[in-house]
Amino acid sequence: MSEAKKKKDVKRTVDPACLEVLTKNEAGGIETAFDRYLQQQPQCKFGDTGICCRVCIQGPCRITNKASKGVCGSTAYTIVARNLVRAAAGGASAHSDHGRHIVLALKHLAEGKAPDYKVSDPEKLRRVAAKVGIEVEGKDDITLVKELTDAALEDFSRMTGEDSKWLTVNSTEGRRKKFKDCNIFPSSINGTIVESISQTHMGMDADPVSLIFSALRNGLADYVGMHIATDLSDILFGTPKPVVSEANLGVIDAECVNVAVHGHNPLLSEMIVRAAREMKDEAVKAGAREVKLMGICCTGNEVLMRQGVPIVSNFISQELPMMTGAMDAMVVDVQCIMPGIQAVSECFHTKIITTSPIVKIPGASHIDFTEETALEKAKEVIQLAIDSFKQRSGDIDIPQIKNKVVAGFSLETLYEILGKVNPDKPVKVITDAIAAGELKGVCLFAGCNNLKGVHDENHLTIARELAKNDVLMVATGCAAGGYGKAGLLNGDAVEKYAGEGLKAFIKKLEDANDLAEKLPLIFHMGSCVDNTRAADLYIDMANEMGVDIPKVPFVASAPEAMSEKAISIGSWNVAMGLPVHVGVVPPVQGSTLVDGVARLIAHDVYGGFFIWETDGQKAAEKLLECLDYRNWKNKVHKDTAEKFGTTVAAGW
Repeated sequence: MSEAKKKKDVKRTVDPACLEVLTKNEAGGIETAFDRYLQQQPQCKFGDTGICCRVCIQGPCRITNKASKGVCGSTAYTIVARNLVRAAAGGASAHSDHGRHIVLALKHLAEGKAPDYKVSDPEKLRRVAAKVGIEVEGKDDITLVKELTDAALEDFSRMTGEDSKWLTVNSTEGRRKKFKDCNIFPSSINGTIVESISQTHMGMDADPVSLIFSALRNGLADYVGMHIATDLSDILFGTPKPVVSEANLGVIDAECVNVAVHGHNPLLSEMIVRAAREMKDEAVKAGAREVKLMGICCTGNEVLMRQGVPIVSNFISQELPMMTGAMDAMVVDVQCIMPGIQAVSECFHTKIITTSPIVKIPGASHIDFTEETALEKAKEVIQLAIDSFKQRSGDIDIPQIKNKVVAGFSLETLYEILGKVNPDKPVKVITDAIAAGELKGVCLFAGCNNLKGVHDENHLTIARELAKNDVLMVATGCAAGGYGKAGLLNGDAVEKYAGEGLKAFIKKLEDANDLAEKLPLIFHMGSCVDNTRAADLYIDMANEMGVDIPKVPFVASAPEAMSEKAISIGSWNVAMGLPVHVGVVPPVQGSTLVDGVARLIAHDVYGGFFIWETDGQKAAEKLLECLDYRNWKNKVHKDTAEKFGTTVAAGW
C-alpha cells in the first residue's frame, strides 16, 4: 500500500473534529486505532467468516475446500454456531457483571457499607419492587432495597430452575410462551453462561440449531442483567430527566483541569462528578478555572443523562482527546477501553487511571475503587488530574467543534412528555400516530463504532434517511454519542432532517408541554444497558396494540457493531421479535446454514431476524421496508377483524 493511500485511508471518519486531529497528526506519528486498523489489513478471512475453531488445542482448525471438517470432525455449521454462542455469552457476562456491581453497591448501601451513596429515586424503588412481586406497603427504603437486591441476586444465581423474575415481568405473554416453547427461557444469568460455555466445549453440542437457540438464551440472560442494571442505577443515582449539554472535542477547555470518564459503570463516574465539584478550589489554586468533566462511551452517557456532563468522543475516537494536549486525566472503569490509550498518553502529560481489579493497563496509574471509600477514591483521581494539569507543556490545539445536546430521555421522562397529550395512556400517543400514518414506526439505534466502515458514517446516514421518512428514533451507547457529536440531538436537527409527519408529531409534543428546550430529532435514552428502556417501550406498544412484539412497527439498528455485547443485544432483540439491522457482518457467513437461520428461519420462529447490510443507504431502505410490512400487515388484520366482528390476532 502506498504512503498516499495510507494517508487517505487513515481518516476513516466523518466527524470533522476527529478529522482535524488526524490531519494534524499525519506528520506527528502518534499511533491511533485508525493507524492500527490499516496495519491489520488484510484481516484473516477464516476468522472473519467464523470458520476458525480454537475451542481445543488440537487446532486452530480452519474449514477450507481441502479440509471440510476440523480434527474432531466439527463442520462449518458447528464451528460458526459454537463461536456465536461464545460471543453471546461474552456479551451477556459483560453486561451482567456491570449489573451485579450495581446490585452489590445498592446492597452495601442498605447494609451501611457504602456511606457515600443513597437511594435517589424512592418512587422507582417501589415501582420496581412491586413489579417483581415484593410487597411495598409499610416498608421503608432500606427494607425494600434489601428485598429487591436479594431478588436481583437470585436472578443471577438461581439453581432451582424457575424462570428469571426480571424476564417474566418485562416481556409480553406471547414472548414468554415462545421462550418456553423453544426452551430458551433462562433461569439465572450465571447458570445460562456457565452452561453455554460447557455446551461449546470440545466434544459437546454439534447441532447448529441447538447452539443458535443457546445463543438466544444467552441474549435473554443479557437482557435480564441489563434491565437489572438500569432499574437499580435509576434507584441509586436517579431516573434521568431532560438535560442540556454539548458533545465533541470542542468541549475540552484549555483553562480547566480536563478529566474524561470512560467505560460503562456509573458507580465511579457519579462519585467523580461529586469530587470534581467539591475540589474546585484545589483546581483554582493550581491555576485552572475549575475541574471540567467529559464523557467517553457509556460511562459518559450515564453522567450525561443524570448530570449533564458533556460527551467528548465515542469508542473509536477515544485516543484523540489526548492529542489536543489539554486532557489532564482519563479515568476508566470497565469495557471498551483500548489498551492503546496508554501509549498515546505517554506522548503528552495525560494520566491514565484504571480503577477496576479486572481492567489494568501496563504503565497506567491504578486506584483501587471500592464502594466503601467511593468519594475518597474519587478525590484521589481528581487530585492526580490536578497534578497532571500542573505538568502541562507543549502546544494545546483543541478543535472548536461541538454541538448542543438535549438528553435525559428515560422512559419515565418520555411518558411524562407523551402524557401531556394523553394522560391516561402515554404510549397511545405513539401508536395512534403510527395508525394515522403520521409516523412510520420507531427505530432503536444502538451499538459501537467499527473501522470496517467509516467512523460514524452509517449512524448518520441511516438516521437522516429514517428521519426524512417519519420514523421516531431513540438511541443509546456510542450511537447516541455519534448523534450528539454531529448535532442530531437537538431541536435544530428536527427542522433540518425530519419529514413532515415526524415534525408534526414532535411539534404536537412541544405544544402540549412547557419545555425549556425544543425536543431533539433523536431521543437519547442512555448507555448500552439502557437498551432495556427501549424494550420496555416496544413491550408497552405491543400491549397497547393488543398484539405480540413481532407485529409492532419497531426496528433496531447497530450501524457499526463491534463487541460481543452487540451480538448479545442483537440476539435478545431478535428473540423479542424485532428486525435487527447490523452494519458490520458478524462472523457467521462461513456457514450458509447458520447465516440462513439468523436472517430467515429466525423470522419464522421468533418474528425477529437479523439484517446484515454494510451500506447505510441500503440499510435504511431495508429498515423502512420492515416498518412498511408490519404496518401493512396490521392494517390487513385490523380490517379482517372488523369485517368478521372479532378481535385482532395477536400473532404475526
